[in-house]
Amino acid sequence: MTYRERFRLTLEHRDVDRPPMDLAGTDMTDIDGSPRRLAAALGLPRAGTDADVDERVLQALDIDIRCVGGILAPEGSLARRISDTERTDCWGIGYRFNGHHYEAQTRPLAGATIDDLNRYPWPDPARLDPALLDRIEARAKYLYEQTPYVVCARHPYFGVFELGCWTCGFDDFLYRLAGEPEFVRRFFEIILEYQKKVDALYYGRIGRYLHYTTSGDDFGTQRAPIMSQSMFREMIVPFLAARIAHIRQYTDAAFFQHTCGAVRPLIPDLIKAGVQILNPIQPSADGMEPAGLKRDFGDRLTFYGGVDTQELLPRGTPEQVAAATATLIRTMSRQGGYVLSAAHTLQEDVPEANIMAMYRAATG
Repeated sequence: MTYRERFRLTLEHRDVDRPPMDLAGTDMTDIDGSPRRLAAALGLPRAGTDADVDERVLQALDIDIRCVGGILAPEGSLARRISDTERTDCWGIGYRFNGHHYEAQTRPLAGATIDDLNRYPWPDPARLDPALLDRIEARAKYLYEQTPYVVCARHPYFGVFELGCWTCGFDDFLYRLAGEPEFVRRFFEIILEYQKKVDALYYGRIGRYLHYTTSGDDFGTQRAPIMSQSMFREMIVPFLAARIAHIRQYTDAAFFQHTCGAVRPLIPDLIKAGVQILNPIQPSADGMEPAGLKRDFGDRLTFYGGVDTQELLPRGTPEQVAAATATLIRTMSRQGGYVLSAAHTLQEDVPEANIMAMYRAATG
């Protein structure tokens, strides 16, 4: 069975020889630290770069998916480098490097009014680097025409909800969802307009080469959704649905939505919005038990992820990882509808032996 045939049948909820597998195909299934550590663990000669997962590693593990693109940042007045460890992005959010990743430090729209939103120097998609778009298009074309792999486009912008929380601050934006919904709607309208302009530039060039495209926006905590189902349906779903419908003007690619946390009550609305693939299946979050998700939504969603990154992968033995992964595959892969990957990015505390055990549980 070819990689693309396996993926197509998986989305059609038909049986496959094994689930498609992903490593570093999306922003949410990446690997931290030096990618060379996997090459060394697989016995591959030292080569390649620290910037990307070595293609030889993906081939050795028989990974089905390759990626193209990512978050785009137009040139603008807000983005600047402050120091070796501090920077401000094109949205005006300030970040500081903590030794592992950049953490948001400033909230440029905290306490803002609707008039402030209308005056804010939002990033302009017309100022995206044409040469970068050329390179993204060339890679997408190459992957689609010259390789056998499934082609995934990483999302080119942030989700409306997470961007609101980052620019206003979580406390400020969550209050506004309940107390100042008109502010939130105006914010979402501005971001959706930005997203649509980027869609034309991004998916307009690579859409014909894609099998699926990702989206990220976290709606859950470990124990429950961040907001009620009624608020989610009223405030979030219309903008997510409009975004998905707009992307489909440019591509037939399946739509993948990432949201961490206990989001089971929100799943029916995600499906109605047009989500076809749900990531990550955070198995330790309340209500996200794989068997229940498969039973209740397996005929309408393809699930993606699910190998626990909170306890199992960093602290389990390779034998425990292999056994748990095999059980997960048996549970989720009946009549397709499942893509194997870790529940989230593989951080540096996950041993290489456990990563290999996870994938080899699918391939034998």
